[in-house]
Amino acid sequence: MKIIIIGIGKVGRALAENLSAENHDITLVDTKQSRLEELVNTCDVMGICGNGASYDILSDAGAADADLLIACTPADEINMLTCMVAKKLGATHTIARVRNPEYEKQLMLMSEDLGLSMVINPEKAMAREISRVLRFPTALKLESFAKGRVELLEYIVNEKSPLNNVKLTDLFKNVHSKVLICAVARGDEVIIPSGDFVIKSGDTIYITSSPSELESFFGHLGVLRAGVKSVMIAGASNICYHLGKELVDAGIKVTVIDNDAKKCAQMAERLPKALIVQGDAADGEILGEEGISKTDAFVALTGLDESNIILSMFAMRKGVSKVVAKVNRRSFFDLVSHSAMQDTIVSTSAVTAEYITQYVRTMNNDDNDILTLHRLVGGRVEAIEFHVTKSSGVTGKPLMDLDICADVLIAVIARKSGQIVIPNGQTKLNVGDSVIIVTTDKSIMKLSDILRKGGTKK
Repeated sequence: MKIIIIGIGKVGRALAENLSAENHDITLVDTKQSRLEELVNTCDVMGICGNGASYDILSDAGAADADLLIACTPADEINMLTCMVAKKLGATHTIARVRNPEYEKQLMLMSEDLGLSMVINPEKAMAREISRVLRFPTALKLESFAKGRVELLEYIVNEKSPLNNVKLTDLFKNVHSKVLICAVARGDEVIIPSGDFVIKSGDTIYITSSPSELESFFGHLGVLRAGVKSVMIAGASNICYHLGKELVDAGIKVTVIDNDAKKCAQMAERLPKALIVQGDAADGEILGEEGISKTDAFVALTGLDESNIILSMFAMRKGVSKVVAKVNRRSFFDLVSHSAMQDTIVSTSAVTAEYITQYVRTMNNDDNDILTLHRLVGGRVEAIEFHVTKSSGVTGKPLMDLDICADVLIAVIARKSGQIVIPNGQTKLNVGDSVIIVTTDKSIMKLSDILRKGGTKK
C-alpha cells in the first residue's frame, strides 16, 4: 500500500520502521530535514521536508492516490486539518492522532465529516493497556481475541517458578487446564515450541486460552495474583486521567500523587472519586504516608523515564505486588525490559504504533478475514484472529491433514457456540469459527495463506 506519514516523532518513527519492514510504499513528511535524512538512510522510505497540512506538500507527497495517510504531529489541530485536506485530495483512508480528551465527543460526531477513518488517542490507548495488565497482575502484557472470550498473556519464568526446567508434555499431564504455550522468547531467539520443549528460567512465554482456563492454570501453579483493589499513580498526566477513570469505574481505589498544584486541582475536578495528593512522588516519606506498602499496584507515569524507573524500583522494594512504569526512550526501554526491575514496561509511542499497524494490516482488502491482530516479542511474532469462511480452504478436514506452513501454529478456536478449543491433530475448523494463529510470517493476510501450495497433505 501507498502510505504517507506526517510527523516523525517517536510515534511516526516507530510507524515508519514497522510499515517499511512490511514492504509498504512509505513517504514521510516532517519540518525537520535531519529527522527525515536519518530515516531515509535507515529505512526504505522517501522523505519530503515541509508542513504536512499544506496543500502543496500533500500534493507532492502523493496524497491524491495514497491508500492511507497517518497524521501524528504533536498538534491535534494540525493532524485533523491534514486529514481533511488529504481526504479532499483523494486519499482513501486517514488516521489522526488526537490527544486532547476535550475533542473526543466532537470527533465521535464528526469523524465522517472530517474524513477520518480512525482516531487514536495515545494516552487513552496506553491507559487501556495498563488497565488490562492490572486486571491480571500475573501477566506482563495481556491481549484479547474473540470479543474477550480468548486471552493471550506474556509471562516471565524465573528460577523459583514451578515452570522452570519443565517439559511441555509433562506440564500438561500434571496441570489439566486447557491452555497453550504458543511462543517463547529466549534471549534473541524466538521459538514456537513443540511438546518436547523444556521451559527455562529467563524465558518469556506467551500463553493463550479462555480467561477462566488461564486463571485455573496459574492457580494450579500457585502464582496467581488476585486482581488489584487499590492503585497508586505517580504523575497527574492525561494517561493518569484515562487510567484513573477506568479504575474508579471498576470500583478500584485510586491515589494520584503529583507535585504540581494546578495539575492536582484539575485532576481532582476530573476524578472526584480518586484521592489526589499534592507532593513529590520521589519523596519516600510521602509515598510511605500515602500507604505505598499497602497498595496492590503502583504505576509510574511522570514525564521523566528516569524517575519512572527509580520510582518503580522503590515500589518493588516496598513489596508492591504489581508495578508498571512508562518508559518512552528506546535505550531505556530495551535496558529495563531485559531486567527484573519492573513487572511491566509500557511505551506510549510503541502502543500507539502497534494500534495503527494492526489497523493497516486489516484494512483495504476484500479478501482479508483478519478480525484481530497483536504483535508479540517486539513485533517478531504475530497472533492473528481470522473468521473462518467457506472460501478459507481449511474447513471439513482434520488439522493433521492440512499442509500448514512450518512457521504457523493453530493456537485456539472459538466456536460459534461459545466453546473455546485448544486444537489437536483431529480437530476440524468449521465455518463461523474464529481461529487464532501464531506465526513469524508477516505476509499472512488471509486464512488460506497459512497453507502451503496445494493445502492438503498427500
